[in-house]
Amino acid sequence: MGGRPVRDLTAGLMVGLVALPLALGFGASSGLGAGAGLVTAVVAGAVAAVFGGSRVQVSGPTGAMTVVLVPIVATHGADGVLVVGLLAGAVLVGLAYLGAGRFIRYVPVPVVEGFTLGIAAIIALQQLPSALGVRVHADKVLVLAARAAAAWVRAPMWAPLMVAVGVGTAVLLLVRLRPALPGSLIAVVAATLGNAAFGWGAAPIGSIPSGLPVPSLPGVPLGDIGALVLPAIAVAALAALESLLSATVADGMSVGRRHDSNRELFGQGVANLVAPLFGGIPATAAIARTAVNVRAGATSRLAALTHSLVLLLVAVAAARWVADIPLAALAGVLIATAIQMVRVSSLRALLRSTRGDGVVLVLTAVATVTFDLVTAVLVGLVMAGFFALQQTARAARVEEVPLEAGDHTDEERRLLDEHIVAYRIDGPLFFAAAHDFLLGLADVTTVRVVVLRMSRITAIDATGASVLADTISRLEGRNVTVLLSGVQAHHERVLQELGVYGHLAHERHLFATTPEAIAHARLHAARVTHSPPVGP
Repeated sequence: MGGRPVRDLTAGLMVGLVALPLALGFGASSGLGAGAGLVTAVVAGAVAAVFGGSRVQVSGPTGAMTVVLVPIVATHGADGVLVVGLLAGAVLVGLAYLGAGRFIRYVPVPVVEGFTLGIAAIIALQQLPSALGVRVHADKVLVLAARAAAAWVRAPMWAPLMVAVGVGTAVLLLVRLRPALPGSLIAVVAATLGNAAFGWGAAPIGSIPSGLPVPSLPGVPLGDIGALVLPAIAVAALAALESLLSATVADGMSVGRRHDSNRELFGQGVANLVAPLFGGIPATAAIARTAVNVRAGATSRLAALTHSLVLLLVAVAAARWVADIPLAALAGVLIATAIQMVRVSSLRALLRSTRGDGVVLVLTAVATVTFDLVTAVLVGLVMAGFFALQQTARAARVEEVPLEAGDHTDEERRLLDEHIVAYRIDGPLFFAAAHDFLLGLADVTTVRVVVLRMSRITAIDATGASVLADTISRLEGRNVTVLLSGVQAHHERVLQELGVYGHLAHERHLFATTPEAIAHARLHAARVTHSPPVGP
């Protein structure tokens, strides 16, 4: 499988320990029970690791998927959810063969951040009944949270609340103070032992399967399958979106690695075709577990397979003890997970960058909590398109531009001989065009200095700035110096807030004019002329 086996085994063990309470918690939240979450993590995690398009991706039950499944369980029951998983798996395989993976690049950053913020809010609100020790039901998460609070006020139960608060606080503190430790597992074990020893009275999760169930087809009448098609499409859309976003995050954390988006869709499709046969719920790639995997040093699929094996051993050897875990403890873990999903600095930067980015972020988050996740993403995309068109319309104007002799063609040929290349970016730098142009720019070879001429950018949004920052980071990481020239004053705030300038090797690599930048580039290239050209 390549990579470094010892580091992959260690990373897989770490992810397995982190994933255990999350798998149990998301299984319980879905309505099918903690055991269904554990089965999903084992089966889908292993299948997606083998067939997926990312070497370091970790799959299983997630909070975003749980949000979609709750109303399906309420309407169609457990067998309906399993059929939805099978249908969604077939849709994902079809999307893979149609090459749909490439469209993920067109999802703007504010939509992704708003989507993530909304999911975090839903995960936290979903846990209120377990954290408060009450039994209430509702299709909408806001109604569920309100009913849980009202029931607790009528008959307060302090033990579950204290367990949830204690576990959540412990997880957040351990992540901050001892990030190398599996904080969620430590907190859950401590809460379980305390609940058993001191009789706190927090309700346990109940029995879970000892090992994997025998594969079987869910029993749903053929006449009812038609009603499950639309929920299956929603599940498939969510699985595709979350998996490809997770793989993109993993690429940013792993130097020199890029996922195959269509193969990733295929792997998630196969995983969702197999997991329901064992009683598992629909699965997707998990951003949090994938990040833990990469940080732990994973380099190949062996790490994700080890994670599944660890969870299988827990199901076989420790099912009796796992059944004693308090529901309130899992609620605390999931609330802490939701808090960790919210990146305050990123949200603040987007809200400050442009009015359009801020509106898209807020609307996507609100739609995620109020409606459903697929609707929220569609709302975000429509609003992002609206503001992009609005900015383009404002920027479209006819100006008299002084002639440039040959547009520097002869000059640029001489620069290439000196291992210097200059690019002029014309027009708006938006979420679609940014990827097509700038990601290709990041692959330039045999140069020492790249000059980006920014004076003709008519408009720039958060995604364009983020991709520009990523491009600069990739080039600087290969010892290619990047210089910016002609940045317009009204674009500086977006570039500063999104950290573009922070990725430059030196604060003096900003120039008012292109000739000044080229003069500096020649001095820099001359200083390193003894070094061989840097390749990819």
